[in-house]
Amino acid sequence: MSLLRNTLTQSSLTISSRILGFVRDILIAAKLGAGPISDAFVTALILPNLFRRIFAEGAFAQAFVPAYARTLEAEGKDAAEEVARQTMRGLFAATAGLVIVAQLTMPWLIYAFHGGYSPESESFQLAILLTRITMPYLACMALAALLSGVLNSSGRFILSAGAPTILNIFLITAALLGDTAPHTAVLAAWAVTFAGIAQAALLWWGVTRQKISLSLGLPKLTPSVKKIIALAIPGTIAASGTQINIMVSQLLASFEEGAKSWLFYADRLYQLPLGIVGVAVGVAILPRLARAARSDDSKSANTLMDDGIGLAMALTLPAAIALMVAPAYLVEGLYARGAFTVNDASQTGLALVHYGWGVPAFVLIKVLAPGFFAREDTKTPMRFVLFTVALNTVLGAGLFFWFRSQGWAGFPGLAIATSIAAWINAGVLFIGVLARGWYRPGPRLLSRLVSVSLASAAMGAALLYLIGQQEMIEAWVPFSKFVEVLVFILIGAGIYGLAAIMFGAVRLSDVRGRG
Repeated sequence: MSLLRNTLTQSSLTISSRILGFVRDILIAAKLGAGPISDAFVTALILPNLFRRIFAEGAFAQAFVPAYARTLEAEGKDAAEEVARQTMRGLFAATAGLVIVAQLTMPWLIYAFHGGYSPESESFQLAILLTRITMPYLACMALAALLSGVLNSSGRFILSAGAPTILNIFLITAALLGDTAPHTAVLAAWAVTFAGIAQAALLWWGVTRQKISLSLGLPKLTPSVKKIIALAIPGTIAASGTQINIMVSQLLASFEEGAKSWLFYADRLYQLPLGIVGVAVGVAILPRLARAARSDDSKSANTLMDDGIGLAMALTLPAAIALMVAPAYLVEGLYARGAFTVNDASQTGLALVHYGWGVPAFVLIKVLAPGFFAREDTKTPMRFVLFTVALNTVLGAGLFFWFRSQGWAGFPGLAIATSIAAWINAGVLFIGVLARGWYRPGPRLLSRLVSVSLASAAMGAALLYLIGQQEMIEAWVPFSKFVEVLVFILIGAGIYGLAAIMFGAVRLSDVRGRG
């Protein structure tokens, strides 16, 4: 089966989840708007979102899957099952302990995550309450992460890709039931935790159906488990650089009322190509790349990396251009209703345009990191990430406060810093795999990247023209701004699809291939 078809298997349910995610965001934005209450709710989501993206969206799996697959292949099912069991116990114990410590130290923790607000303010106190409610989601995601890794190693992607849908359903229900903004925020916080329990339960059921017996209890640090932990900790950090940078940006944004919410909704839009394409390609490529590395098959490894990068750019670059061409227009059509105003949409667009040019880098990181993980080298990418996190922190803080000193909004500087850090991270990962002889780009990849760029440029030019013809669009689509934006997106997708086929950016052989 080709890499594209593997990726589609992983991403099809992710697309459904993302669609529900937009419905959820629209409803929550309409109820909470962008201000102190919304900023408190975003604060309560910082750690759960970080762990969800680290664990459920592939980072932990990228560290765990190669070690689990190697044990399964070398020592058999029973040995691999024992490794998974003990690793899960250790992971759950560690994250449950983290949850307990966080509950006990929550006021001090909120100083770090919401320090721009006064401790006596309603927003600060609400952030403490909401974060206490959402914190157990961390332990649930730890369980879900390992269970997803076991399923993915067995070639089962459906449940791990579909589980996030549960979170969206729970949050949509909370948004519909909430009346006032504070009441909606509290209900949504409880929805996060209950959704985490439901996700873990669903994945546990899926693993049980594969005749794999796992259980919780006191962990045993066997040599195999110690090796997985040694790989998983730096690997998880290495695969989470973008998310850590976003968290740093959120910390600084609390010094500007509403900025947390604007960054959050910009993040939700640009995470769409990252979640659907970047994570899916990374998850699909890792097991095959690990097999090629174990058999010292450099030709297959090069082909996989070429296909992964080419496919990722073919599906990501047009999305990045659309986000840069029409950021405020997209945000206004999707979110501006209820308490979320047109001004909030304009401010969100200021962040989105700068996240947009970072999108290709965010996705490349997901594709290049498996080149290291497949060879059980997790420390090198971790060092790269720690460097770029430090750079993002210094650059983000510098731009944020310098912009404010000039009388401008400071939060766009945080988006700029995040995208710069992502490009540097992608660059050093690329140089790293080249320097170690693990990857040599082929002429086919260069040709494909040129084709993708040409097709994306054609789409971008067409969208720029449409943006200048809004009166004509409104006459064609006399329904609502939301429908208008959906038509705008469909037109862009159609133009890119035709241009991609014409320039050879997407080949029908990718779909038919058996790679």
